[in-house]
Amino acid sequence: MKEKFLKSSMNFITKNETIDEETKEKIAFGLEGLYLSVTKLIIINLLAFSLGIWLEFVIFLALFNFLRFFGFGAHANNSKTCLITSSLLLVGTPYLFLKLSLPTYLIYTLCTTSIIIFILYAPADTEKRPLTNKKKRKIRKFMTVIVACIFTILIVILKNHTIKMLLLSSLIVESIMVLPITYKILKIPYRNYLKV
Repeated sequence: MKEKFLKSSMNFITKNETIDEETKEKIAFGLEGLYLSVTKLIIINLLAFSLGIWLEFVIFLALFNFLRFFGFGAHANNSKTCLITSSLLLVGTPYLFLKLSLPTYLIYTLCTTSIIIFILYAPADTEKRPLTNKKKRKIRKFMTVIVACIFTILIVILKNHTIKMLLLSSLIVESIMVLPITYKILKIPYRNYLKV
């Protein structure tokens, strides 16, 4: 399916334009990334929908991406691993937490642990996007911790179980994404800014 999409897209593009080989490679690379992102998004949305948590998944994704904007975190090095980890973490975690009734002390412990993890390890860069600017790293760490504290305050004061669990899920998933052990499991380099 992917090959058919790439071939027909490239045929359409090159039919009306004369493009050199280097540009063709760049376009093909971009199209492949687009195809993989769209298909992954469709699969994950279908999974959330089939589990009956599509709206909750969308809210969770917004919360998680807001936190991840500052904290960064691991990216899988191939599309298959990405699909599996995304399905487990981005759909599985909120699904599980929405089903659970956690004691208050455990919720507070998980929030506190997440904040400590962000203080120690955020932001966690990637090989493709190393965070070489020390000042920007400090700002991103500060913002990650601030957002995590805001999420924690909301978890404490809100009465709505669903929103509380989605906030908690986003803290936990982002905590996992910045941990060095996650990078080790995914076999991707950690602290890439030291290698530039």
